[in-house]
Amino acid sequence: MSDYRVLLYYKYVKIEDPERFRDEHMKLCEDIGLKGRILVSEEGINGTCSGTVKQTDDYMEAVRLDERFKDMFFKIDDVDEHAFKKMYVRYRPEIVSLKLGEEDHDASLVTGKFLDPLEWKEAMEGENTIVLDARNAYEYDLGHFRGAVRPDIQSFRDLPDWIKENKEKFMDKRVLTYCTGGIRCEKLTGWLMKEGFEDVGQLHGGIHHYGTDPETKGEKWDGKMYVFDERISVDINKVDKNIVAKDWYDGKPCERYVNCANPECNRQYITSKENEHKYLRGCSYDCRIHPWNRYVQEHNLSREDVGNRLGAIGEKLPEMV
Repeated sequence: MSDYRVLLYYKYVKIEDPERFRDEHMKLCEDIGLKGRILVSEEGINGTCSGTVKQTDDYMEAVRLDERFKDMFFKIDDVDEHAFKKMYVRYRPEIVSLKLGEEDHDASLVTGKFLDPLEWKEAMEGENTIVLDARNAYEYDLGHFRGAVRPDIQSFRDLPDWIKENKEKFMDKRVLTYCTGGIRCEKLTGWLMKEGFEDVGQLHGGIHHYGTDPETKGEKWDGKMYVFDERISVDINKVDKNIVAKDWYDGKPCERYVNCANPECNRQYITSKENEHKYLRGCSYDCRIHPWNRYVQEHNLSREDVGNRLGAIGEKLPEMV
């Protein structure tokens, strides 16, 4: 049994004084010894944190003592160590950023039908059904449900505009949506219903719940699930896993994310350790030769070293001015 655990949770519920709640909740987390990131707003709470088994048990017990959170659904992962370096509790206007403006709604009152993992697995195979991934493109590229639609978006808040542009393609279909833990879909499905979609469902507890369900065992999921902590990704399918992600440089199967070494770019992309070293962790030529390239600095590479690496891939250093 692992000594540490990661908790993933959220709840849409009215919080009258979120800034005061933030301060009190930060003290609770510090007293217990947790590390992680928690967002608080008038519409609820959204958190992921790590700690020992006892610390996470103490935290869940303390949270559920609050009448507003007595039925809080915690998704739990066993890990070998803390998944975060620090503890943050911050106020945000929204606990998940969809930025609907006047189209916004109370997700605790208006949302799509919740499907448990087994219901979801069966529903995906239904006729006239669209499975819509409600996450960012880089999350989809690492792993997704087989046959799921990949919206061409870089951020969740871009999804409503994408749906409006493609509305005619699935307006008359049953729409099933999923995300990591469920929070994005709980707000999105309510908006879909307001937009006129009549048959809308969502995966209760998100991909995480599906992957830990003893009946589904993550079947029909390909690749890994992206997570927003030090682990970066976790396995979901325990039956017949396939790798769907591809190396940025050579297109070979790969499931390892890095950030571009150019601090002015910082693009997150997939590559092997071998190609990371080969290409100086630069996603482009300009990033490889950037004067602040973090890979070059971390490995104390000289200009000659960089020139040799570039030469090996058919590139060269620009002439010094």
